[in-house]
Amino acid sequence: VQLQASGGGLAQAGGSLTLSCAASGRTFSSYVMGWYRQAPGREREFVAALKPRGYGTYYTDSVKGRFTMTRDNGKNTFYLQMNNLKPDDTAVYYCAACLRCITSTIFAGGMDYWGEGTLVTVSS
Repeated sequence: VQLQASGGGLAQAGGSLTLSCAASGRTFSSYVMGWYRQAPGREREFVAALKPRGYGTYYTDSVKGRFTMTRDNGKNTFYLQMNNLKPDDTAVYYCAACLRCITSTIFAGGMDYWGEGTLVTVSS
């Protein structure tokens, strides 16, 4: 699986951005897809994940109610809609995929495939 993230940029606090991740190479619909981020000087952290076939959507507490992850299997693309952005959301965002990851592995970032990051900068 090859992943290509896009959609990062500069936003003001309270604003919105939508990240996209285009996948190619394998049967996209069977994969767990996830978003992670790494802020300057910090470890990479889990943001959101979406299991296939409606088996579950997960968000880290700091983004619940503000971020929404969706997938379009027909386009082999998944998205992260980010609303009410905060300066603490500033980070490089990475998309990732995993075929058979359990939930704890997803949260720990043990995904099989990673895309290159896209930078999100939120100004106060």
